[in-house]
Amino acid sequence: MSSRGDSDPLAPFHPAVRQWFTGAFGAPTRPQILGWPAIARGESTLILSPTGSGKTLAAFLWSLDRVMFAPVPERGRACRVLYVSPLKALAVDVERNLRAPLAGIARAAAARGDQ
Repeated sequence: MSSRGDSDPLAPFHPAVRQWFTGAFGAPTRPQILGWPAIARGESTLILSPTGSGKTLAAFLWSLDRVMFAPVPERGRACRVLYVSPLKALAVDVERNLRAPLAGIARAAAARGDQ
């Protein structure tokens, strides 16, 4: 991550993602600040922190950013995110928790005139 990213943990994200996140939460939590650089580098990352500390967004915000704003990959390489859940209930919970960020980021992108 660049020195710009070191001073602002949200700097590497798309502007619409940053706008939505700061509007919704103000600032990242410690698990997010510590997790995002490793996730951005594509490293396997384990985040261990209490319920309500932002783990879901620590894990998935990069995925949302990539799916929404990165160019569509070439045919045959279309899988950009693979989530494997140990429990169906957890998968449903994660999906439900990601609906608001997806909608909020889409609204921020539309307001900015992003595609």
